[in-house]
Amino acid sequence: MNDIIAKLKKELPNNSNIVIATSGGPDSMVLLNLLSTIKKEKNLKLICAHVNHKLRNESAKEAKMVKQYCQKNNIIFEYMTIDKYEGNTENYAREKRYEFFETLIRKYSSSYLLTAHHGDDLTETIIMRIIRGSSLKGYAAFSEITEKKDYKIYRPLITKTKKQLLMYAKTHHIPFALDKTNDSDKYTRNRIRKYILPKLKEENPNVHLKFLHFSTTILETEKYIENQLKKIMPNLYKNNKLNLDLFLKEELIIQKKIIQYLLEKAYQNKINLIKDIHVENILDILKNNKPNLKINLPNNKIFVKSYNYAWIEENQNIEKYNLILKNKLNLPNGDIIEIINKTHDNSNYTTKLNSQDLKLPLHIRTKKPGDKIILKGSNQTKKLKDIFINEKISLKERKTWPVVTDDNEQIIWLPGLKKTKFDREKDQNYDIIIRYQKKGSL
Repeated sequence: MNDIIAKLKKELPNNSNIVIATSGGPDSMVLLNLLSTIKKEKNLKLICAHVNHKLRNESAKEAKMVKQYCQKNNIIFEYMTIDKYEGNTENYAREKRYEFFETLIRKYSSSYLLTAHHGDDLTETIIMRIIRGSSLKGYAAFSEITEKKDYKIYRPLITKTKKQLLMYAKTHHIPFALDKTNDSDKYTRNRIRKYILPKLKEENPNVHLKFLHFSTTILETEKYIENQLKKIMPNLYKNNKLNLDLFLKEELIIQKKIIQYLLEKAYQNKINLIKDIHVENILDILKNNKPNLKINLPNNKIFVKSYNYAWIEENQNIEKYNLILKNKLNLPNGDIIEIINKTHDNSNYTTKLNSQDLKLPLHIRTKKPGDKIILKGSNQTKKLKDIFINEKISLKERKTWPVVTDDNEQIIWLPGLKKTKFDREKDQNYDIIIRYQKKGSL
């Protein structure tokens, strides 16, 4: 680890206060140990930031182990617990961790937050982003140094593998804890770590360095695009509104970057809620000839297009939504609608469509006053209101029940309740299959 020690000496200023995110695992304990070796020479004040997520029985014991190590090595120990969670557990935990870290940054007037992310972490994250979809910058995962407003996030172990860090910890008798949940196949990252990464390392033991080069190349490209963006944004974006006449003249890659800029401005440290499908959906409505369109975004926000301008605003009525269906949608009420390749289900929870009968893209929205559909197998027109009453759907459920339309506002399916004249039998021509899953059935 001499190369890491040399990097730390070069990067960290003398007489500075350094906050270290420390989980108690081998990675962060090795990082804490390496910093201890240069603490005296650089006159550093080290602040260990430990978070007890209270998700495992071993958490309290691990916190005690980290605290004892800090006391032994004259390192300040700062500690917090997360007693309850809201929404997505992983996202909420990350948000609370970084709030805690930033509190310590301010408390100790530190300009550095060090984390123990290593090369395998980077590789796994890139693979996950490729599988799930992301922005150009997202595919880079993370860099060695991230510049924040008042401090830097520094990841000095990015060139090392988990195996190297584990061996170093054992050789130097550094205490650490192992999280048993990392062995579970329940989580995508664990499956990538256990089954995909070893195969890549069979091809190239230093594959993590190739992924680091990939990440660096993307970030360099991203930086160039951002510099171009800085030149044009003052004319494109004024008074928090995007000028669509100017926007539509730009190249596609610049258009996507502009959308990402607006989303980053709106979401800030919650930008991980945004996926590439959101960018694609926004791009679709901006290129649509209809003058007034809206689509729902995560965290109770709406992207609005009105004639020659577009902007993001808070959703004042969370019961209403209008989304574009491309692959899979997690609806605001917790239900899921997705396009699938095949099905043997002929119930009202799937529908088969011929795209020649429709104008794409497909929309998923809430009901509107006067909504009617033409039922399958008849020319009978029925009001959605009457269907909800007959099916004994509560008033509360009706407000968020999904309605599938095409781009011409033709209602083509009332998921889970009724099929329309657009539904096709298995022996007829169709090229779109949509499946609906209610929250309680997932």
